[in-house]
Amino acid sequence: QVQLVESGGGSVQAGRSLRLSCATSGVTYSRFSMAWFRQAPEKEREGVAAIWPGGRRAFYSDSVKGRFTISQDGAETALYLLMTNLKPEDTGMYYCAAEPGWVEEGSVLRTNEYRNWGRGTRVIVSS
Repeated sequence: QVQLVESGGGSVQAGRSLRLSCATSGVTYSRFSMAWFRQAPEKEREGVAAIWPGGRRAFYSDSVKGRFTISQDGAETALYLLMTNLKPEDTGMYYCAAEPGWVEEGSVLRTNEYRNWGRGTRVIVSS
């Protein structure tokens, strides 16, 4: 059974950094695609970063490219999202997601490609 638990959210000023963690169980990193999504108040959930099984390739939305980095730990216990140069528009609930197999390149940031989700961690960025 897949379990995902996010942590690391908080309130920061614009320009600062945060690192989110997603503790995982039941996930074999060489066999799962994983991703980070976020949802701002009154907006739809959007994908911000994804990674293929085994860390073969990472993907980013245009809004975070160059500022966010997705990574996995070698012990296959956690997925991370390092967020730098944070902006107020990065505010929202951040969710970790996992799906067995290879999610197609054109679909890695789509919510309906992932069946396993955490409950989220909140990030607030003030100007």
